[in-house]
Amino acid sequence: MTILYDMPLYRPPSEGNNLIVQATVGCSFNHCTFCSMYFTKDYRARPLADVFADIDAGARDWPHAHRVFLADGDAMTLPTEQLLEILDYLAVRLPNLARVSAYATPKNLNEKSIEEMAALRGKKLNLVYLGIESGATSVLKRIRKGASQDSVAKALGRAREAGLRVSATVILGLGGRTNWQEHIEGTAELVNREPPTFLSTLQLDLEPAVYARFMAAQAPGFEFQDDEGILAEQERLLGLLDPPRPVIFRSNHASNCLPLAGNLPRDRDALLAIVAAARTGAQPLRPRWIRGL
Repeated sequence: MTILYDMPLYRPPSEGNNLIVQATVGCSFNHCTFCSMYFTKDYRARPLADVFADIDAGARDWPHAHRVFLADGDAMTLPTEQLLEILDYLAVRLPNLARVSAYATPKNLNEKSIEEMAALRGKKLNLVYLGIESGATSVLKRIRKGASQDSVAKALGRAREAGLRVSATVILGLGGRTNWQEHIEGTAELVNREPPTFLSTLQLDLEPAVYARFMAAQAPGFEFQDDEGILAEQERLLGLLDPPRPVIFRSNHASNCLPLAGNLPRDRDALLAIVAAARTGAQPLRPRWIRGL
């Protein structure tokens, strides 16, 4: 038996070489206007027996697997007792298990107690991927994120207190040409207020299936940023970021016009120099034909 996934299946780029186990199908929120990942799925928690069967299959095919990603988009919404059962079963079937990770929403992290999250970390679920998208509450409202800067900061702080590492993403371009400074300044304010362990940028690119939904929630006259506008956002973001704790920064997702990698605040000046070179044409941008979500 091999694992048969409920497609489409998504995972963070860094999880590409790891075992994926579908604990849930879809996303329990699924209202973010820019997101098409679970557009065709109704959320449901998979029966534990089915999850265990997939773990058995994965263990037979890959007995030395040491990292597992719990899909789909909202495994962290499961009751903590159920997650602990899954983690215990993973530990039994995969003796080399070192890390379990999952997507999370601000709501997930704010609804679980710090003690519950610490218990999950104790069972090796020690990394969550959190879509910040923006630190500007007005932008979050327009994309129907169901969060504010305060609620995201609270989620980041609670995860840190529980010992969870957070890999957070923001989306350049979400404010459009009119509200980009509000978007970027709010995002920098959030990260400086409660820095995640990892911070990555993506560049806004909509699938046709969600274009109308996204535009319907925007203010009249919304215009998408071009690459020059995105570079201005990246430059402004890096210039404002001054986190009180080190943050590993990446803009290497395939959607980005300019790949970047460094640690903040240590490498801020070097990263800004690369962006400045790109704005003058001295640093080439990623060709459009190889960009993607």
